[in-house]
Amino acid sequence: MSARETVLGRIRDALTLAPPAPVTIPRAYRTGRTLPDDERYELFADRLLDYKAHVHRCSADELPAVLARVLADRKVERVGVPAGLDESWLTQFRGEIVVDSAAVPAPELEALDGVVTASTVSCAETGTIFLDGSADQGRRALTLVPDLHVCVVPLGTVEVGVPEALARLVPERPTTLISGPSATSDIELERVEGVHGPRTLEVVIVG
Repeated sequence: MSARETVLGRIRDALTLAPPAPVTIPRAYRTGRTLPDDERYELFADRLLDYKAHVHRCSADELPAVLARVLADRKVERVGVPAGLDESWLTQFRGEIVVDSAAVPAPELEALDGVVTASTVSCAETGTIFLDGSADQGRRALTLVPDLHVCVVPLGTVEVGVPEALARLVPERPTTLISGPSATSDIELERVEGVHGPRTLEVVIVG
């Protein structure tokens, strides 16, 4: 008998001898919190800036121009987009637009100068953006490999706290949480960016 079979056998025996009793998880945390749009924006933007993200605010009509300016400022010539991204968003971008698909090997995404995606919901209190792999957000590799991520966040999808944000997610979808650009620090607390994700995060808040 292998070690694996031995361990699994002991687990089965333990479950048989002591079947788990139903557990009720307390759900007494605060829910349903709201803030006016401007206050919610200020809180969210403050958290994003604290994470060293770059924040822009615009109306829906201004979005194409703002995205074009952000990409131009970052000298982006080839930008990757998920297949379901609204095509009107990049009508003013003068570079090459590369539509991603599962058939593209992840290493090839490194040739992109950046990526533009939408988002599902965000949390103002923690400055966290949630992606759930929807058609306008794409697969995780698309927002992991390129060094620049430009994320569009409608202000109406920004919730005050974590419980409110989680309530808007579909549990079965693959969810990615983004709190600022990729960063880590060593034992001497030296911050290093871009180790396991984009070095630069540009957030465009619409509304």
